[in-house]
Amino acid sequence: MKFRQIFFLLTSTLLLTCSTGLASLPANEVDSSLANFRLLNSYRVTLRSGHGDSIEVIQYSYKKPGFVRMDFINPHNGAQLVYSPVSKNVRLRPFGFAKPLVLTLSPDNSLVQSARGHRVDASDLGSLLQRVQQLQEHGKTKIEGEALVGKKVALIVFVVGDKDIVLTGVHSYRLWLDKITLLPLKTIAYDNKGNLLDEVLTEDIELNPELADELFQL
Repeated sequence: MKFRQIFFLLTSTLLLTCSTGLASLPANEVDSSLANFRLLNSYRVTLRSGHGDSIEVIQYSYKKPGFVRMDFINPHNGAQLVYSPVSKNVRLRPFGFAKPLVLTLSPDNSLVQSARGHRVDASDLGSLLQRVQQLQEHGKTKIEGEALVGKKVALIVFVVGDKDIVLTGVHSYRLWLDKITLLPLKTIAYDNKGNLLDEVLTEDIELNPELADELFQL
């Protein structure tokens, strides 16, 4: 490990301990990011995903041990979705103007999966980082430097699978990890031909907000 990386990890540990209560582990950056996620009780964020003319905007709320709420802004403005790890069901209000209409569905129902088949019960940052970690175990990791994402400084981490390794259609990830929290600010997934599969921005993230249980009910 280069001196710059060692210095970065030691500095991050001090900053995280003093300012956020999160811990940065002296492992690789993806391990540290996942460790910091596991220390959270909740988070709220605006997700912008897709590329080109197909952009999805969602107000996303997460609370341990796995409660999820999605408020759709674009498309399907006004639609709402919640997932409970207790009932293991998804509750979907497909039309904001039709309050009484609420569907109860299984997480594997295609109506509540993303275009690439991602399930709502595995839609949180921790699940993303675990997928990256699995690819990392069968590939290589490269630190590509730093860049601004919005007003935040991010460490760019590129994870690519070995020659024939593809997990859920993904051969490589490029992550922009917040230099303070090491949580993802931006993620791009590519297939084994280098084609862009998905791009996700996490904006205005709030760590450990007070989220009432009623928020995860429809």
